[in-house]
Amino acid sequence: MADISIIGAGSWGTALAVLLHKNGHRVTVWSVLKEEIEMLEKEHEHKDKLPGVKLPEDMVFTTDLKSAVEGKDVLVLAVPSPYTRSTAHRMEKFVSEGQIIVDVAKGIEEKTLLTLSQVIGGEIPQAKVAVLSGPSHAEEVGRGIPTTIVVGAKEKETAEYLQNLFMNEAFRVYISPDVLGIELGAALKNVVALAAGIADGLGYGDNTKAALITRGITEISRLGTAMGGRAETFSGLTGIGDLIVTCASMHSRNRRAGILIGKGYTMEEAMTEVKMVVEGVYSAKAALSLAKKYGVQIPIIEQVNQVLFEGKAADEAVKDLMLRDKKLEHSDLPWG
Repeated sequence: MADISIIGAGSWGTALAVLLHKNGHRVTVWSVLKEEIEMLEKEHEHKDKLPGVKLPEDMVFTTDLKSAVEGKDVLVLAVPSPYTRSTAHRMEKFVSEGQIIVDVAKGIEEKTLLTLSQVIGGEIPQAKVAVLSGPSHAEEVGRGIPTTIVVGAKEKETAEYLQNLFMNEAFRVYISPDVLGIELGAALKNVVALAAGIADGLGYGDNTKAALITRGITEISRLGTAMGGRAETFSGLTGIGDLIVTCASMHSRNRRAGILIGKGYTMEEAMTEVKMVVEGVYSAKAALSLAKKYGVQIPIIEQVNQVLFEGKAADEAVKDLMLRDKKLEHSDLPWG
């Protein structure tokens, strides 16, 4: 039995709290929001973010970061990506040498172009930082629906330890040393999911969705490998796997926001309507900056940026994608 704290009581943090408790661990859930903790203590259910999933009576809920961090075997950092740095900064003084932090948010910091594990490692250098990612909607994990995911860590020993903590009959965990590839796939797929949602909002069909997913993973792989991620990672659970589930499911906040934008909502209106942090909006600019830095073409993500931040009409963006210069599908395949 391990002593684990979930830092961040959103839908994903709450679902993982339920999973880890079911696995026999002692679980504490921390939130910066007093009213959120009061609701969890009273209702033993996250009425807003994860309705219908009951939380155990012996789960601990707190707003006291010191007690949530000190002496814990593992800290699961589940705050939305825009708050990763500020939360890690607050945690630092309570984290001991070698304490394990598992980041479960997905994103790239816009100003620094760092992945979230790099942000956490910079703020809390004494910690061992790992990541957990893959096709895993909180709504399904909370209900015990079979899910498969990947833990990434620099040290195999850390990855195996976390694999044993999280894994059960409904939650299969693979491990990988490619932390960078896992994080890039996780962050960039949210931007492509916005594009898939926009296409849905415009009333386009399955052909369009298939094209966006297939060409989207090509863009993600192209940029990810240029940055040092492994090609195998992008064809695995945290790459194409996560992209498929995010583009196809109504659980996906990125797809839902995209649908609204396709129907004519502004980015701000769509984010307000979805009522959750839409990670793809925050990663879109960073992805474009990284593509310029590494000299990589990412036309879908480029058009998403123009729709989000430059007021471009969504149907015009699709037209521009369709009418780009003619290309080979795979430029390195010989004709014979």
